[in-house]
Amino acid sequence: MPGSPDPAGRSRVVVAVPPGLRAQFFTPEVWQELERAAELTVLDDHADRAAVAAALPGARALITSWRAPRVDAGLLASADRLELVAHTGSAVAPYVTEEVFRRGILVTQAGDEMARPVAEVALAFTLSLLHRIQRFDHALRGGLDWTAASEAPPRHEIHGSDIGVIGASRTGRAYIALVRAMGARVSVTDPYLCDADAEALGVRSVELETLLSHSRIVAVHAPVTEETRRMIGAEQLALMPDGAGLVNTARSWLVDEDALLAEVSSGRLDAAIDVFDAEPLPVAHPFRSLPNVLLTPHQAAGSVECRQRLGRSAVGEVLRLLAGRPPVHAVTADALTRLH
Repeated sequence: MPGSPDPAGRSRVVVAVPPGLRAQFFTPEVWQELERAAELTVLDDHADRAAVAAALPGARALITSWRAPRVDAGLLASADRLELVAHTGSAVAPYVTEEVFRRGILVTQAGDEMARPVAEVALAFTLSLLHRIQRFDHALRGGLDWTAASEAPPRHEIHGSDIGVIGASRTGRAYIALVRAMGARVSVTDPYLCDADAEALGVRSVELETLLSHSRIVAVHAPVTEETRRMIGAEQLALMPDGAGLVNTARSWLVDEDALLAEVSSGRLDAAIDVFDAEPLPVAHPFRSLPNVLLTPHQAAGSVECRQRLGRSAVGEVLRLLAGRPPVHAVTADALTRLH
């Protein structure tokens, strides 16, 4: 029963992660390590608020995943011993409230583990847009003859191309390293990027308008805050050169989807998109039929290795708590300004 003492005297940990994600997040070795260290209450229906509330009395730690209920004053009323919320994702704002921080409960996230795979997908998108692979694929699958299918706007190599990066985030920096290693010239717009950091990254720090108007590919890696909502709208997209491409593996929050649809529908720009205003993307959405748009279903961080690192990170934070050690990936209440 939730709250019952463990015969071995171990602390209790609630795992609010559904079976499918548990299998992806926790290797047998990591799960066994957690089982040895703690008495586990595992919730299959992790989105059931009442089930989470019933499990919390006596628990020292809570491991959460996507679609778990938000830990607010109501849930905390039953969390008499809670010391840690370890989230297996990146943004914690949908899952905790200020009350968690006011009570001195630690909050950790595993976003660092997502940077590399998302950057790799952004690189794959970049190469596809530069070489118009999405257009060729669409043409061949659509039944065009070989000669017609071979026609596409001019194609370019990444070596020597001007790549613009919006946001020197963890993922943005990982992407910068990848494209620079392939010979791209990189410009970055980020109000928090100082000259010394730009020099260390090997990039030019420029204003957004300059970046948009001079980049062959623009990759969006900015954080999701009130200030960044729809930061790329019709006015900004109009600055991009004809034939340029937009890569978005961050959040649709950052880009005006209607404005982007208008540009790609005209054929002036290409785009590669992993995130959308409506998810799942509606079957009848115009993006689906456009030859110059490459689509993936919000899976940029979905590699086997990444999912396992997310689980290992969260379990590691729990083990540190139980051993009396500080967390590695703690966040403060400021993280609540990251909305998604």
